[in-house]
Amino acid sequence: MPGSIQFFNKGTTFKLPSPRKTSNWIHKIAQTEGYGIGELNYIFCSDKFLLGINQQYLDHDTFTDIITFDLSEGDFIEGEIYISIPRVRENSRIQKVSFHDELDRVIIHGLLHLLGYSDKGPRKKALMRKKEDACLALR
Repeated sequence: MPGSIQFFNKGTTFKLPSPRKTSNWIHKIAQTEGYGIGELNYIFCSDKFLLGINQQYLDHDTFTDIITFDLSEGDFIEGEIYISIPRVRENSRIQKVSFHDELDRVIIHGLLHLLGYSDKGPRKKALMRKKEDACLALR
């Protein structure tokens, strides 16, 4: 039985256009990696909100597009994924991709972290990007 994927807002009025479709996509990716979803929360937020989390929990004083907190145990993915909507918008302009494509990439980036993938160092970063591209192709 699929677990719970929920989407919330903190400090932004953003609404995910197709939450059910996105949830199904996330479940499919987790399953292809051999995991189920327990409880997974995506929190779409403002730069200010995410900066506060970055400062409080990670001791970083910088803006970021995503912070992932892994609460997983066993073969079930559980966690909280915070995504800054203003950072995603800016990154989409910089990367010259649509906002929704960039948002999907960041949504999956957080999930891949929960699945054990890292982006620390050039090799791991390249593998993460390759996995993101493969996941985006499954939409």
